[in-house]
Amino acid sequence: MKPAFRNVHWAGKRSASPDTKRYLWVLGSIAPACALLPSQLVVRTGWGVLWWIGPIIALILIPALDWLVGEDGTNPRDEDYELLSNDRYYRWCTYLFLPVQLTGLVIASQMWSGHELSVIDKLGLSTTVGVVGAIGINAAHELGHRVEHLERWLAKIALAQSGYGHFYVEHNKGHHARVATPEDPASARLGESLWEFLPRSVIGGFRSALRLEGGRLQRKGLPWWTVHNNILQAWSMTLVLYAALLLAFGPTMLPYLLLQAVIGAGLLETVNYVEHYGLLRRRLPSGRWARCSAADSWNSDRMVTNIFLFHLQRHSDHHANPGRRYQTLRSSAEAPQLPAGYATMIVLAAIPPLWRHVMDPRVLAHYAGDITRANIHPRKRNTILASQGDAATA
Repeated sequence: MKPAFRNVHWAGKRSASPDTKRYLWVLGSIAPACALLPSQLVVRTGWGVLWWIGPIIALILIPALDWLVGEDGTNPRDEDYELLSNDRYYRWCTYLFLPVQLTGLVIASQMWSGHELSVIDKLGLSTTVGVVGAIGINAAHELGHRVEHLERWLAKIALAQSGYGHFYVEHNKGHHARVATPEDPASARLGESLWEFLPRSVIGGFRSALRLEGGRLQRKGLPWWTVHNNILQAWSMTLVLYAALLLAFGPTMLPYLLLQAVIGAGLLETVNYVEHYGLLRRRLPSGRWARCSAADSWNSDRMVTNIFLFHLQRHSDHHANPGRRYQTLRSSAEAPQLPAGYATMIVLAAIPPLWRHVMDPRVLAHYAGDITRANIHPRKRNTILASQGDAATA
């Protein structure tokens, strides 16, 4: 059944065809292919810097292309919703990600175990593979929202590289329920720097996943140690994958394997920081939080990043309609807009003064000048409110 649009005004033009980007989605496989490219590129060019091609593409090339290509500006038509949702071509675009991702990890592991590369080169390769792992978590994010058992298992496989299997539970059952509220560890608060947010989100998300899965198993009358435990299933895949790589290539590659996992998880959490910074859902008269709307997530309709991230930047529609597949997501005029794509914003997020200079005025504008409506960092609440009061009287 097609989900209701709930009287949301959708921005952009209605596409005259079901999907003008249909054949661009296969370009998403370029992202995992980054882990396959370095050795060939370095051999052909002699440029050792290309071991770092992952961050070069993600943090330099894609932001530049976002700026050159600009915004998408089109939305799928209502009458094409069922056609797009049921078109299995789009599913295969996400399925294709997984074998390329895992092949790149195997090739990298072999290189980490050898003596041909310097430590700096191996660190560059680890960073490249970590960037791929982060985008792999995004593929898992898309697959994990689906009801089909195959896609849910594929989501857990995609998470195995980063060792972040509990994300499967926390994101779907925790984050989506509490998003844009103070109770959500993955929703950044106004005045909270990325470096304050990361430990809060990582630790809070981990604890939440354990509670949620434990509660689910308890309601079913099952113990924690059961094959039906979604977290243990996902973690087991990581253990099997890492054990196989260690047996095949030896322990010398383990530090680099662990480093790429940390980088992948860190990039995921940085995107979480960007997606809901300072945003707060309305309180109902009953005291409960209002249903999540398009106004509760930061949106960006930059074409290039959206292709590589399977429309993750149409995040407002994703939270308003979490059952929608990526190809049917829309850009909403109700959603607050980022000044650039995610690839650019994660660079800004790493520099807290620059981030706040760019984003704090946008949070204030989104709430029509009433900063009390924002999700404010508790320790900085008085300072932020006082500074806004001083600005209002100046």
